[in-house]
Amino acid sequence: MLDEPRADAGAFAFDQDTESGIADSLKLGGVIAPALLLAACGGGSGTSASAPPTASAPVVVAPATITTAQASRFLAQTTMGGTRAMIDTVVSRRYEGWIDDQFALPRATSHWDWLVANGYNVAANINSETGFDATLWRQMIAEPDQLRQRVGMALLDLLVVGIGGVNLNWKQFATAAYVDVLLDNAFGNYRTLMDAITTNAAMGSFLTFLGNRKANATTGAQPDENYARELMQLFTLGLYQLNMDGSVRTSGGAPLETYTPADVGGLARVFTGLSLASTVSTTPDRYRQPLVMTASLNETGTASFLGTSTSGGGMAAIKVALDTIFAHGNLPPFVSKQLIQRLVTSNPSPAYVGRVAAVFADNGSGSRGDMKAVIKAILLDTEARSDDALTSATAGKLREPVMRLTGWARLAKITSASNAWAFGDTSSQSTRLGQSMGRSSTVFNFFRPAYTPPASGISGAGLVAPEFQITNEQSVVAYVNYMQGLVANGTGDMKPDYTDLIAKAGDSAALMDEVNLVLAANQLGSATITAIRTAIDSVSATATNGTVNRVGIAILLTLASPEFLTLR
Repeated sequence: MLDEPRADAGAFAFDQDTESGIADSLKLGGVIAPALLLAACGGGSGTSASAPPTASAPVVVAPATITTAQASRFLAQTTMGGTRAMIDTVVSRRYEGWIDDQFALPRATSHWDWLVANGYNVAANINSETGFDATLWRQMIAEPDQLRQRVGMALLDLLVVGIGGVNLNWKQFATAAYVDVLLDNAFGNYRTLMDAITTNAAMGSFLTFLGNRKANATTGAQPDENYARELMQLFTLGLYQLNMDGSVRTSGGAPLETYTPADVGGLARVFTGLSLASTVSTTPDRYRQPLVMTASLNETGTASFLGTSTSGGGMAAIKVALDTIFAHGNLPPFVSKQLIQRLVTSNPSPAYVGRVAAVFADNGSGSRGDMKAVIKAILLDTEARSDDALTSATAGKLREPVMRLTGWARLAKITSASNAWAFGDTSSQSTRLGQSMGRSSTVFNFFRPAYTPPASGISGAGLVAPEFQITNEQSVVAYVNYMQGLVANGTGDMKPDYTDLIAKAGDSAALMDEVNLVLAANQLGSATITAIRTAIDSVSATATNGTVNRVGIAILLTLASPEFLTLR
C-alpha cells in the first residue's frame, strides 16, 4: 500500500518500517482508508439537523476573542491554505480586519505577465499549454493575496473555462488571460465581471461564440446558442425561478422555468459578431485584448429575451442583454449560494442564502453585485463563523482536492527556485488529484453544485455534496499515494521545509497539536489523533531520519483523515 514510485530524492523517504506504520494507521477496525474516507462525509447516521436560523438572524462579525482554532478554520475558508503566522495574524487583526487587509493588497503579478517574464511567449510554445499549470500553482501557493486567490478559484468553479477546450493557439496565454479576468474582478462588481468574461477570447472559444454569425436566410443557419444558454443556466440565473433564499418557485407543484428556448434564441442573436481584436497570431497578445464587434457578422435586427427587446446590434445590444440578466431576481440567490458552497458549506440554510443574496442585491449603499460586500457577508455570517457547524449534521463540505494539496504546500513552505512549479496537470483520477484548476473538460466543472452521491446517506438526507462527483475508491487511493510522495520528497525543486515541525518532532503530542491546528483547525477527533500518534511513536526520534519521518507521518495521516477532508 502507498507504494507510488518516488522519482525525486528529497527531504526524506519513508523506510519499510515507517510505511508499515502508516499502512496500519490507515486501518480502523479493519476498514482500509479509501472506504473510511468515502464514508467520512456520508451524513448517513440519520441524525436530525437543528433548525436553520431565521432570516433575521444576525451576522456575527467576530466573537469577543478569536481562538487559534477559529482562526485556522476561517483561513481554511478564505485561503489556499493557512499558515501558523497567518493564524496569529487573524487572532490579532480579527476576521473583518484580516479581510480588509486582503482587500487592500495589490493584485499579484498577473498570470499573463508572469508567463511573458519567464519566456513562455517564444515561437516553440505557439501550439502548446506549456507554463499554464506552473503559473496557476505559483500564484495559489506563493502569493500573499490569498483571499483573492481563493475567491478567484471559486469563480473559476462557477464561470468555467478549461484550457483543453480552448481552440486557439497560445492556449496557455489565452486561458491565463481568462483566469486573470476572474482574479482582477474578484473584489469588484459582478456586472463588470459579466462584461469581462463575455469579451474574453478564451471564453469565446470555449463556449463557441467567437466569430458567431447572424442567421443566414439562404442556408437556414442560425447563431450559435451555446453562450446564450450557459450564461443564463450556469453563470447567472439557473434553470428555475428562485426566491431570494434560493428555494425554487413553483406553480401547481411544478418548478417555474427561468427562461424558454425562445429566450435562448433571442439572446444568441445578441452574441453575434464578437471577434478577436487582431489577426496577428505570431504573438499571444490578441488574447489579452477584449473581443471587438465585427459588423458583418452581427445581427442588427430585433432580439427578444427575458421580457426585453433590443435592436440595432453591436455592443449596445450586448449591454442591454447583460443589464437585463444582471437585474433578474434569480441572480443574487443563484450566485450567492454557489459562492457559499465553494467557500463555506455545501448545504447552506435558506436563511444564510437569503442574507447573502440580500447583500448581493444591495450592499447597503444601493449597489448591486458588490463582490467585497458579498464576500464579507458570506465569511462573517453566523453560519460560517459559529462553532455550531462543528457538530452539525449538515454543515461543511468535502475539501476540494486542489485545496488539500495547496494547504500542505503552504504548510511546507513550498517554493520553486527555477519557477518550474512542477506539480503540472493533477487531473488524473488514477495517479493524482482528480482535479487541476483551469482544466475542467466541460463548462459544468469537475463537479456540479447540485450533485449528490446516489444511494448514499447524503442523498437520503436530501443534501448535496458537489465534490463527491470526483470522489471514488480509485481517486482516494490515488490522492493518498500522490500525497505520500509529495510529503516525503516534494517534486522537482519544490522541497518541503519542515524545520518548525522537526523542532517538535520528539514529542508526538506537541507535533500533532501543531499539525492538527494548522492543517485541520483542531478538528481531528481523539481517536484519529491517538491512531496517528501511535504511528508517530513507532518511529524513534533518535533513529536515522527519525524526526523528519515522524513529521512526515503526522502530516500524511492528517491529510488522509476524514476530519481534514471534511471542511467544517
